[in-house]
Amino acid sequence: MTRTTPERPLDIEAVIPELSEYRGTGTRLHPRPGTPLREGSSVGGPLLWPADEPWPTCTVPHKRRFGDRVGDVRLRRRILAEAWSRKPAPGQPAGPTEEELQILDTLRRGRHAPGLGDTDPIPLLPVAQLYARDVPGLGLPGEADLLQVLWCPFNAHGEDRNVDVQLFRRTVADVTEVLAEQPEPEVVGRDDYVPDPCVLHPEEVAEHQYGGLLPFPVRARLDEWQDWEDENAVSYQFDLSIPPGWKVGGFASWHVTGPQEVRCECGQEMKLLLTMDSREWDRGTRSWVPLEDREVADTEANTPTRIVVGRGGSLLVFVCPSDWAHPHRIVLQ
Repeated sequence: MTRTTPERPLDIEAVIPELSEYRGTGTRLHPRPGTPLREGSSVGGPLLWPADEPWPTCTVPHKRRFGDRVGDVRLRRRILAEAWSRKPAPGQPAGPTEEELQILDTLRRGRHAPGLGDTDPIPLLPVAQLYARDVPGLGLPGEADLLQVLWCPFNAHGEDRNVDVQLFRRTVADVTEVLAEQPEPEVVGRDDYVPDPCVLHPEEVAEHQYGGLLPFPVRARLDEWQDWEDENAVSYQFDLSIPPGWKVGGFASWHVTGPQEVRCECGQEMKLLLTMDSREWDRGTRSWVPLEDREVADTEANTPTRIVVGRGGSLLVFVCPSDWAHPHRIVLQ
């Protein structure tokens, strides 16, 4: 099923024509639970990984013995989903049975990998796979037509103590034999870093620059136009500028920290490649709920990937516009 973003509540360029100069295009990925194939774009699905290429690992020094088993995370989610979806027997409460509760009680965080040293290599966890044929605006360099995103699922990397995101780009035609068994880490630092398998429904949408990055005269006109007393009034930030959810390209939302300068080691301003969001929409961004999802807008349908970054925000991945070989950067919002 496709996903269709509703028309914006109003045409802000008709109100403030100067905003036409700050219009851009992003691609909402619309991940939804499914059974993705390695031949398709996905979040949390199998990767088209060459059999003759070593699976990437993390050797950055950090604790990696304690956490959640990946299998336990998936089993716990499956038990709870089945328990809350079925109709309870007469006289019985809804939710997990006593037997299921006993199983859930065993699926605890713990020191499940006691033999791992702080620098022992651990497999990275697949997060997303994006085919250029599926995702408008992906803009991979050279002949590459596939982007694969993996991470080390521990908050232990860099100055920000975050997950370690790794990007791999390749040409599909060069993959002649696919790796059959994909390795996984024994434990993850947070169960929120294990994505549920989702298929994607990419959709290009128009968006506008983050308000804090607009020139002062335009911001002043927006402030004058905005009805600050009516909490139900149309908002530039929430309704007219940048859509929520997973997306490729477009503008970055700086709603947590305020605008930051993201520059490459070569001095160039970096471009936003990918936004990984904890939610597809929330209470403040309901106007962006796709038409096909309106009936489930008040359910957990807004958290299809089950990934939660930070305190429920988004992770922005930036790349150098001149040379993808330069280190990418991630910013938590």
